[in-house]
Amino acid sequence: MAADSIHEFTMKSIDGQATPLAKYKGKVVLAVNVASQCGYTPQYAGLEALYKKYKDKGLVIAGFPANNFGGQEPGTDDEIKTFCDRTYKVTFPIFSKISVKGADQAPLYQYLTQKGGDVKWNFAKFLIGKDGRVIKKFDSGVEPSSEELTKAIEAAL
Repeated sequence: MAADSIHEFTMKSIDGQATPLAKYKGKVVLAVNVASQCGYTPQYAGLEALYKKYKDKGLVIAGFPANNFGGQEPGTDDEIKTFCDRTYKVTFPIFSKISVKGADQAPLYQYLTQKGGDVKWNFAKFLIGKDGRVIKKFDSGVEPSSEELTKAIEAAL
């Protein structure tokens, strides 16, 4: 059975807790494949600013560490969590490391890429509506503070 929305998936948090994405029903989600050693890694700061600005209006940013591109996320979940906490003071949900591409692609990312297009590099962003369905994918170069992304988020909220 093909998934209808992200709400059908359960992902493991960076702390190892099973997290049903159904908990985000009625919220807008920005799913981002993140990496600690990428040229786009400073986008963590922008993502955190975006989260702080819109979380009370119903935005959730969900970070999914992945080591699919250039080996830029080699760390363990504990190392990734420490990096996010210490370097960028991340407060949005970060999940356990997954694969976002290839033969071992996580089922969530099979769904996202089927609906929004392939992930070409770290920090690709999938904007997901309150119904759990993909609205649009933004490539890595789209900064979290960009007008294109913030307007799409505001429209979805």
